[in-house]
Amino acid sequence: MESFWEQVKYQIKKILPDHSYRMWIDPVELLYHDDHHIKLSSPNAYFVKRLKDNYLPLFEEEFLKLGIIDINIEFEVISRTKFCSKEKNKETGAYPALSLPMKRSKQLNLPGLNVRFNNGRMFKKGFTFDDFVVGNNSNFAYSASLSLAQGKTNGSNILYILAKTGLGKSHLSQAVGYHIITNSLSKRVYYATAEEFTNEMIFSLKNKTIERFKEKYRKKCDVLILENVHFLSGKEATQNELAITLDYLLDADKKVIFSGCELPDDIPKLNDQLKSRLSLGLVTEIDKPDYATRVRILKKKSKIFGYDIPNQVTEYIAQELCDDVRQLESGLFGVAAKGNLMGYNIDIELAKSVLANITKAKKRITVETIKKLVCKEFSITETDIVSASRKSRIVKPRQMAIFLSRKYTDQPIKKIGNSYNKYHATAIYAINAVERELKQKSVICEQIKYLSKKIESGKL
Repeated sequence: MESFWEQVKYQIKKILPDHSYRMWIDPVELLYHDDHHIKLSSPNAYFVKRLKDNYLPLFEEEFLKLGIIDINIEFEVISRTKFCSKEKNKETGAYPALSLPMKRSKQLNLPGLNVRFNNGRMFKKGFTFDDFVVGNNSNFAYSASLSLAQGKTNGSNILYILAKTGLGKSHLSQAVGYHIITNSLSKRVYYATAEEFTNEMIFSLKNKTIERFKEKYRKKCDVLILENVHFLSGKEATQNELAITLDYLLDADKKVIFSGCELPDDIPKLNDQLKSRLSLGLVTEIDKPDYATRVRILKKKSKIFGYDIPNQVTEYIAQELCDDVRQLESGLFGVAAKGNLMGYNIDIELAKSVLANITKAKKRITVETIKKLVCKEFSITETDIVSASRKSRIVKPRQMAIFLSRKYTDQPIKKIGNSYNKYHATAIYAINAVERELKQKSVICEQIKYLSKKIESGKL
C-alpha cells in the first residue's frame, strides 16, 4: 500500500499546480492501512477539512486507476505518538505505514480567524498562501515564501520581498507567519512594521526596559517578519540594533522575512552593516499582475465575497484596471455594490459606469495635480511648497502633498522628492511624519481624509 500511496501522490503532482501540491499534498503521509481502509496524516483540523473538501475525490480517483476500489480514506491529526512498529495490529488488522516522530505543539487558531502574533499585532483575515492568487508576476516570491515557511530554505533563512504598494507583499509576509503558527511549527512569531519596531525600541529606552526588548527579539524569537524596511532610512540607532538582532537570529538559524518598496541598496541613509544583512538572503519581487492573473484574482475575490459576477464583466474589470490588487478589489466591490443596492443587472454597462470614475480619477492624478490641489487648499503658492522654508504653514502642506503623491501615484519616492525639491530621505521623513499624525488622529487626519476624497472623486 505504501507504494500505491506514493504513486497516487506522484500522479496528483502532475495534475495540480506546483504550489498547491507543495502546500496541501506533499505534507500528507500514510499512517495505517488494511484491505479497504487507509488513514492519512494531517497537521491540524483545518488541513483535514481542506483535504476532504477539495482533494478527497482526487485521492479516490487515483486509487481507482490503480485498481483499488471500495477504499475508505480517513484523515487523522498527528499527535506526538511515534509510529515505530511495522507489525500488524492483532486487534484491528491494520499495518502502521511508517515512523513519524513529530514535535508539534498545541494547535492554535484555525485559518479564517484572526491570529495574534506574540507582539500583539494581528494577521489580516485571508492573508494565507491558499488565498494568494499566483501568477507570472509573483510565482517566484510565492514559492520562496512557501519554502521558507515549510523550512525548505536550501541554506538561506532570510527573505526580502520587494513590491510596490498594493501588490501583495504584506499578504505573503503574513502568510509565512500564518502557516508557521497554524501548523504548530512555532508560536514565537513576531510581526511588526519598521516604524513599530523603532517605536518599541524608543519606548524601551525611555522606560529602562531595553534589555527586555533585546531578549525578546534576540532570544525569544523564532520568526521575525519586518515590513516596510525602507522607513528605517536615517534611523541610525534602530539600524544598529536591528543589525545586531539579525546576527543573533541568523546565528541561531531563525527565519527572517523583510518587505519593502525599494531594494536595500536603494534605501538612502541606511548604514552598511544593516544593508549587507538585508542583502544576505533571497530577494524576490512582485510585479503588477498580467491580464490573466487579474481575471483569476477577480474570480477568487468574487468567490470569497459571494459575488455573482458574469465572466464578461470580470474580464472587462481586469482589462480596465491594471495597476494593483487593491484597485481591482475596489472596482469589483463597486460593481457588486451598485448592482445590489440599486437593483441593476450586473453587466458591461453597469461596470463601465462604476469604473469610469476610477479610471478617470486615476488618469488625472499626478504629482503635479496633487501639488496644485494642496497649494490651493492651504492658500500657498507652488513656489512656497518647493522652497526651503521651514515655516509650519509650508512644511505641513508639503509633507501631506508628498504623502498623497506616494499614495496616489506610481512614482518612486526619489522622483516624488525631486518634484518638491527635496532629497529622497526627506521625502521618506515626510511620509513617516504624516503616518504618525494619522495614527494619533490629529487635525492632519481630517485634512488628509478631505484631500483624499477630492482626489478620489476626480475633483482636482
